[in-house]
Amino acid sequence: MTAPHSDDAPATGDLWRLPATRIAAMVAARQVAATDVARSALRRLEAVNPAINAVVECRPDAVLEAAAAVDAAIAAGEPAGPLAGVPVTIKVNIDQRGYPTTNGLTLQHDLVAKTNSPVVDSFLAAGAVLLGRTNTPAFSYRWFTSNRLHGATHNPRRRGLTPGGSSGGAAASVAAGIGAVAHGTDIAGSIRYPAYACGVHGLRPSFGRVAAYNASGRDRAIGAQLMAVSGPLARTVGDLRLALAAMARPDSRDPWWVPAPLQGPPVPLRAALCLRPDGMDTAPALQDALLDAAATLRDAGWMVDEVEALPPIADAAAVQVTLWMGDDYAGQAAAAEREGDPGAIAALAGQKDFAASIGLPEFSQALVRRIGIAREWLAFTDRYPLVLLPPSAELPFEDDLDLRSPADYRRVWTAQMPMIGLPVTGLPGLTLCTGLLADGTPTGIHLVAGRFREDVCLAAAEAIEARRPPLTIAEP
Repeated sequence: MTAPHSDDAPATGDLWRLPATRIAAMVAARQVAATDVARSALRRLEAVNPAINAVVECRPDAVLEAAAAVDAAIAAGEPAGPLAGVPVTIKVNIDQRGYPTTNGLTLQHDLVAKTNSPVVDSFLAAGAVLLGRTNTPAFSYRWFTSNRLHGATHNPRRRGLTPGGSSGGAAASVAAGIGAVAHGTDIAGSIRYPAYACGVHGLRPSFGRVAAYNASGRDRAIGAQLMAVSGPLARTVGDLRLALAAMARPDSRDPWWVPAPLQGPPVPLRAALCLRPDGMDTAPALQDALLDAAATLRDAGWMVDEVEALPPIADAAAVQVTLWMGDDYAGQAAAAEREGDPGAIAALAGQKDFAASIGLPEFSQALVRRIGIAREWLAFTDRYPLVLLPPSAELPFEDDLDLRSPADYRRVWTAQMPMIGLPVTGLPGLTLCTGLLADGTPTGIHLVAGRFREDVCLAAAEAIEARRPPLTIAEP
């Protein structure tokens, strides 16, 4: 079925350019067929993916079959779903039935999932069409995306910059117009940093908002259980909002899922702006982006106070690394050696001395410290419902900077304190692209709100987005 186009409707070949909100509305109204959207998305993937290697597995026949099922359901009068016909990519570290959950590992290239993760089931229930599987670094360890199984993903905005990690494939794909929404995961910045690096938007939901489970592997260690979440990346804030609503579906396979409302009670339009949290040496371009965003929010009716300090971030990062590296570090290092991936080996080797200092008392104390840090942040967000801070101390790194020297490795980790520390709080965080520098380097800001108040982050991000030009689609 292909419906006639209105004067302002795009040609079917350009449907890949549309945001998810418009695609879903048009498909539900039978103004365009989901199969036409899928064909357009597949053509875009074929045109640009070879240059960036963002999508590492795509089965076009399955994509078209899924789109045809959406069209058939709508024709039969069934509910279309909030993501009807929207092309969505899935990161290779979660289960999608019939596909290997590789997590960027040669060791897992035959680990074919027998069931879907809750995230995949949620997208399908919402009417999305799953377009392909996106790349991640080995073990999803780094803020750079390459591995021995799938190769390297390149930044579509500016080759030579990292696409971010671990959801580097997700961010690169959506930045280049391969799908309207991308799924990502974030334990220490793996949604927020790739979105920032590739010049799109990324939302890390509150812990407990989006159900997660991989039947293909064993349950994760406590640190990962408490810090890792799934969330969306997109080119518009409205698409983040739409995708989050679809992803926040109950699933009994995740005991930590919380039935919190997506829209909370009204809060004062008051924000705290911190340019140098914990004394961080923030790049001037990022300080400028934050100051401009603050001015934009003031224009939208917000009161924005510049503050010198925030609740702990560096201490929170130390807790994060303790819980991550203090649980079977030797086993993690041995697995990296078996895989033979240079990035994974270096990521763990750089923490060897710290890991050696962690015993049961230190691990237990980190768990105790976690609740105190979370309490401080919750109290702060009671006073300031929104916090603006840098996504990183630096503009997006040159690719593989962490592998050049021990000093560069430490530079990367030091710059990433907001990425590493904030998951300890359990709060939502959103990185919003604020534009591109003259050389194509993306800039952005980081928005944080109270627990389960993604709506506050999204409302502020929409107020900023509405007062600046829309994001362009990258042409790699």
